[in-house]
Amino acid sequence: MPKSDQSLVLILGDQLSMTLPSLRRADKARDVILMAEVMAEATYARHHKKKLVFCFSAMRHFAERLRQEKWCVDYVTLTDPENTQTLKGEVARACARHGISHVVMTEPGDWRLKQELARVEMLEDTRFLCSHASFRQWTQGRREWRMEFFYRDMRRQTGLLMEGDAPEGGQWNFDAENRKPAKSGTRFAPPPRFEPDAITQDCMRMVMTVAGDNFGLIDPFWFAVTAELAETARDHFLTQALPRFGETQDAMLAGEPFLNHAVLSVYINAGLLDPLDVCRRAEAEYRAGRAPLAAVEGFIRQIIGWREYVRGVYWMTAPDYVNRNALGATRPIPDFYWSGETDMNCLAHVVRETRGNAYAHHIQRLMVTGNFALLAGIDPVQVHEWYLAVYADAYEWVELPNTFGMALHADGGLLASKPYAASGNYINRMSDYCATCRYDVKQRTGENACPFNFLYWDFIARHKQRFRRNPRMANICRGHDRFDAAEQKRISVAADEFLANLKPWA
Repeated sequence: MPKSDQSLVLILGDQLSMTLPSLRRADKARDVILMAEVMAEATYARHHKKKLVFCFSAMRHFAERLRQEKWCVDYVTLTDPENTQTLKGEVARACARHGISHVVMTEPGDWRLKQELARVEMLEDTRFLCSHASFRQWTQGRREWRMEFFYRDMRRQTGLLMEGDAPEGGQWNFDAENRKPAKSGTRFAPPPRFEPDAITQDCMRMVMTVAGDNFGLIDPFWFAVTAELAETARDHFLTQALPRFGETQDAMLAGEPFLNHAVLSVYINAGLLDPLDVCRRAEAEYRAGRAPLAAVEGFIRQIIGWREYVRGVYWMTAPDYVNRNALGATRPIPDFYWSGETDMNCLAHVVRETRGNAYAHHIQRLMVTGNFALLAGIDPVQVHEWYLAVYADAYEWVELPNTFGMALHADGGLLASKPYAASGNYINRMSDYCATCRYDVKQRTGENACPFNFLYWDFIARHKQRFRRNPRMANICRGHDRFDAAEQKRISVAADEFLANLKPWA
């Protein structure tokens, strides 16, 4: 007979927080915690092998922590012969095993899972700082949903870097101070690496068995898989990297995939770190005089600004956002996004580092892989599927708006007021990639011209009628107008020939 006073509490792989609303409401003496590894979640994207290992190992470690704290945990492994390989199926099996009819969970981050588990009682995820209702209210009456204004409201709400009603330092955003290329001899503090324990090693063997052909290198595996280790990574960033993070946060260097980036998004998005706590600790470093304001503000903006903002956009536009394609991009994603085999040095470096680390920092994602996809007119859905697959911190709620809105302008300007398109000059200014590239970043056309150059101007030409109406793009359109007819033709021919020779990924 079902036990009417007992609940089954479903915890997902990105909900590894002891402060989870459903866990806080549960009764340790009565309720059962269900955690399940299922193929449906392991295969809805072609996940990087490191991402799979991280998720499974972090889940198993979290289950062990719950058991140590005397919770009743029902954990289903991927290789359990009775596993239905879907969350819905495992919920049904667990209810039958325990004689429980009531199931509760914290709301999933993705629309897909919310629909699949629609019959489960869902509690709003209070680990986020802006509720669905609050974001909806914020959008009311606004013609444009600009992150900068949302971010200011989040600063006021949290009190972070505020002096009364005014922002610390007299301005909200210090981004202009955070756009420097990395100089020779710049010191970096890359994230700490953690040796895989027995649980992680078992997950590595399992992933190689079930997903050995997936993208990415599994060795060396170095991610933190517990809250304690994630806190170690957090403290390392705050004390060693944050003081120098700001000024080079947009820089790119060959052989330096991390620079002074935090690489904490993997842990925050999985629930191992609390985002507000991380921000308060960063603020404390500034208050103590150990980190400059520009660096701390830039870091905090990424979390309470961008992270909260794109989550709000995701839920306000789901499930139709993924169907937007304002620029009519239809070209298949090239195979070098998976292989890294291309003469374009910037793309080769970023893809190869992504393959090794399941990570690339935000400028590599936006201005290299994203920028190329934008200029080349790559199908947004295919680009979205790639980003979702290859990064350990990627979940649809955060990745989809960043891809469709920020990188590809597929939403027509809902998220960003202009497309983040750039020629090779930007990459040359912010990196050392171009110095050893087979292409010449100074040439717009010709046999050795950097593809980013002619693709950029061809992109402007293709969408000129649309972009002329955008005050931030009108001058760029006039720049293309100033080219004589012969140069415009050379650009168009170069772009057409290059794109025609791209090998699509099969």
